[in-house]
Order: sequence, then structure tokens, then C-alpha cells
Amino acid sequence: MRLIIWLLRLVVFVLLVSFVAKNFEPVTLHYYLDYEYQLPLSIVLLIFFAFGLVIGYFSFLGSKSRKAD
Repeated sequence: MRLIIWLLRLVVFVLLVSFVAKNFEPVTLHYYLDYEYQLPLSIVLLIFFAFGLVIGYFSFLGSKSRKAD
């Protein structure tokens, strides 16, 4: 079982590395007051994916605490 978990981790790592290699073009993020940032597309997507995970986790915790009352 331990070997299967390590193989799964290796596959996920290889997929993430290939995703970053394919999506390394810079994109410009425009903010208010003429602020601009240039980041690789893969980094922007991973940041917003992480924000979604955090928001989903807190949403889950909120619904879990309401059910306990």
C-alpha cells in the first residue's frame, strides 16, 4: 500500500511539473490605481486554485459547526 501511495505522489508531481512547463507564458494582472503584476500563467492558476481550496475548507467548517448546534 505504501508503494502505491508513493507512485501516486510521483504521478501527481510529474503532472504538475509538466503543467508548469507548458503554461509558463507571462500574464499581466491589472489592479486598481494602475498596479500591474506579471506572473507565469501556471502560478496564477495555482494561486487561485489554492484560494478556492481555502474558501471551500472554511465553508465546510462553517456548515459543519451549524449542524452541531
